[in-house]
Amino acid sequence: MKSFFYGIEDLFVNVLFAPMDALRFMESWTLSNILNWIFMLIGFVAFVYWMLELKKFNDNGEEDKSISSHSYL
Repeated sequence: MKSFFYGIEDLFVNVLFAPMDALRFMESWTLSNILNWIFMLIGFVAFVYWMLELKKFNDNGEEDKSISSHSYL
């Protein structure tokens, strides 16, 4: 059983995380953090999409803006 867990460790450390080690040791700060920039771009796009959807529902008057919109209020 011990060798099974060592095999999992070897898979993650030497195979799956190898691209992360390559990014970590790059000389350029921007290239080293490219994965962070990609995640920030995805988050920004999702935020803009969500805000546009909220605006669409708000403009159509589908939003319930009453104070007692929920039964527990």
